[in-house]
Amino acid sequence: MLTRKQHELLLFIRDRLEAESVPPSFDEMKDALGLKSKSGIHRLITALEERGFIRRLPHRARALEVIRLPEESIPQVKPAFAPSVIEGRFGQARPVGKAPESSSGIVELPLYGKIAAGMPIEALSDPGRTYEVPASIIGSGDHYALEVEGDSMIEAGIFDGDVAIIAQGDSADNGSVVVALVDDEEATLKRLRRRGNSVALEPANKSYETRIFPPDRVKIQGKLVGLVRSY
Repeated sequence: MLTRKQHELLLFIRDRLEAESVPPSFDEMKDALGLKSKSGIHRLITALEERGFIRRLPHRARALEVIRLPEESIPQVKPAFAPSVIEGRFGQARPVGKAPESSSGIVELPLYGKIAAGMPIEALSDPGRTYEVPASIIGSGDHYALEVEGDSMIEAGIFDGDVAIIAQGDSADNGSVVVALVDDEEATLKRLRRRGNSVALEPANKSYETRIFPPDRVKIQGKLVGLVRSY
């Protein structure tokens, strides 16, 4: 599932290639999507490339190739209610994440959709979904679950398709794996590194680069406390 902006950019590139055989410039992409800077386009391009929708051709300026289109014809629109793990609003609207333990030692947590272990993506909000985990996985406080999408944390043992168990909170120790909200719009699962007056979101895959931001661009939404994997 692509975000709406990713979907719009992919179709814009495809249409331009079909019409002129030349991909649009970054400035043209920025204007077409109504973004304020080209940094957003860089993020979208990288996300599309890492997820196998486009390919950058080496040794050629502005050379992009569309490999495939998403199966869905219409991208999912972000719903009016979105979990605060993505929006950065931990208010009363979010259901409590620490459900009562059943007699079988199982706890139901809200399952809020997908979190990118790669380039940030919008999570798929469905507050009605839940995920059962052993009570021994979680501690005190509120928790929630997210489905991992991407491979940037594989060297930390976090794989595509895993379910991440997150302890809600807005702070974390240096070196913790966290849900980080970037620019109040995109969430990602990365290792947190504080470097002086900056915040680094560090992957666990040599194919990915560490991304560094000013502190005011990154909000911690929770800390990874467990993983569930299906075989």
